[in-house]
Amino acid sequence: MTITERTAGNIRILDVIGSITIGPAGTELLADKVRSLLQQGQRQLIVNLAGVAYMDSAGLGELVHAYATTTRQGGSLKLVNATVRLRDLLTITKLATVFDLYDSENAAIASFASGV
Repeated sequence: MTITERTAGNIRILDVIGSITIGPAGTELLADKVRSLLQQGQRQLIVNLAGVAYMDSAGLGELVHAYATTTRQGGSLKLVNATVRLRDLLTITKLATVFDLYDSENAAIASFASGV
């Protein structure tokens, strides 16, 4: 898995490519990236899942942990471009009601301005 970073105003966008699975190249990489951004004072995060074909339970757990950590520090983490498979996984696990899910990056960015 690889994560590239982009900025849109004061929002940090993480483009995730590959599978989010247990291990140093998956869940640990995502955890380290989110922790690093929060330590830098970045509180508005979007995780772009368009390039994620597979996520195991550890990957799902890491997304929940990243969301909780960001929220606890007064920030917001939103998910964008989840594949049909990932949306189904989030729905089955009832996590679709926890995360802010968006179909487009523009909608996710606009949601920060509207406070949603």
